[in-house]
Amino acid sequence: MRRTLHDLGCGYRAGDKGDISNVALFAPDDAVYDVVRAEVTAARVKAHFGSLVRGHVDRYEAPNVRALNFVLHDALGGGGPQSLRADNLGKTLGGALVRLELEVPDALADRRAPPPDVGWATTILRTLPGTSS
Repeated sequence: MRRTLHDLGCGYRAGDKGDISNVALFAPDDAVYDVVRAEVTAARVKAHFGSLVRGHVDRYEAPNVRALNFVLHDALGGGGPQSLRADNLGKTLGGALVRLELEVPDALADRRAPPPDVGWATTILRTLPGTSS
């Protein structure tokens, strides 16, 4: 069964400096971390981003927090004001990374990220003039 990293409950934290992006990928538990650690290699991350990442990708493991940290070189179209990309910040690459799909064992096949709770929006909308409950 194929699942995205997002479906498996993985989170991320990302940033940039110059033309280098840093994306840390966090697994929610040991079972997911074991799969992510085996499957999400530097080469696979580079292939996932395709032409967006023109340089090499380094991977660092942080098992104490169930994380992998990826450093993507030549990844932001020159970086900052030099880039012609509409969004040249490294944090956008974190959201793209959790869309990576993996083959997962049967024990993880039923995992799906829960939909976001947007009940708060309904409450706000009910207070606007011209709306009915």
